[in-house]
Amino acid sequence: MARQSSRWKLRGPGGLLADDGFAGYWAWRAARGLIRILLFRMYRVRATGQERLRASGTLIYAPVHRSHLDGPLIGGLTHRRVRYLGKEELFRPKPLGWFMRSIGTFPVRRGEADLDAMRGALGLLNDGEAMLVFPEGTRQPSDDIGPVFDGTAWLAAKSGAPVLPVGIAGTREAMPSGAKFPKRTQVAIVVGEPLVPPAGPDGGRARRPDMTAWTATLREALEDCQQRARALANEPGRARTPMRDLVP
Repeated sequence: MARQSSRWKLRGPGGLLADDGFAGYWAWRAARGLIRILLFRMYRVRATGQERLRASGTLIYAPVHRSHLDGPLIGGLTHRRVRYLGKEELFRPKPLGWFMRSIGTFPVRRGEADLDAMRGALGLLNDGEAMLVFPEGTRQPSDDIGPVFDGTAWLAAKSGAPVLPVGIAGTREAMPSGAKFPKRTQVAIVVGEPLVPPAGPDGGRARRPDMTAWTATLREALEDCQQRARALANEPGRARTPMRDLVP
């Protein structure tokens, strides 16, 4: 009897109503479906390199950050349940917190070194998950790449995960910081070649200078992807990417 009741438990890890259980799984599927049906069409999304997001195994997505639309649009391009770092304010009230965890987000305290969140992120990567990390930290007001922090380098070095730089054009115009409602515009997404994790000169453990140099390389890759995304968004007469190519 005890075994049967555990199997059909409602809450707690793996329970039917838990964020990692049956209800959480279908909440994620529903959210991803709405993104594909509504956002992809509303923004006439053009994309290139999106098949790289669907690689199996441990993987870090490292996009530029211009809008709250960035994470959902990238998550909609893959069959994987992408993990996100999200500001802890997004997890209140509790029903919203349940939904945020269901779609793969876990809270981080902004403005301070949240070591618990970084350890949690590392644990998920070590379990073979795909994670989205914004290297710039917060939304930027222009296409220019802002300061790139070393959190991405640390996670990549510790987990051994390849990192995919991603440029996104159009989401800042669609929903800039402070906007309550999005407006329709052209969005383009460019996924670059994966970057190998930072390592020492002899292939050993990465030290701080190695991570600093790697972060500079990531910044250059983001600049390239962002320029290509802006050019793709502004290319006249080009139709949006067919839905069969956008979604797996």
